[in-house]
Amino acid sequence: MLLINCPYCGPRPEAEFANGGQAHIARPADPMSLTDDEWAAYLYMRDNTKGLHHERWRHANGCGRFFNASRDTTTDVIKRTYRMGERPEAEHQGAKP
Repeated sequence: MLLINCPYCGPRPEAEFANGGQAHIARPADPMSLTDDEWAAYLYMRDNTKGLHHERWRHANGCGRFFNASRDTTTDVIKRTYRMGERPEAEHQGAKP
């Protein structure tokens, strides 16, 4: 069983978590100024990174909080978890945050 380290509660089984997709995606400042294609790109287009990828997760069957994880998509190993509002460490800056 895969254990995921919730930065609020500690290590818990994977079954308690829900993946929320790519992390660090900023909402457009003025959504009404976007074209339909630009809005669709914001809503649906995400990186399909091979290697280190920053993701948003929710501890759905635990504290219920969202947090971020740096996961290697080639090995499925979670390198680090960190609280919302924090940025990836400097060693992870090579990947798109």
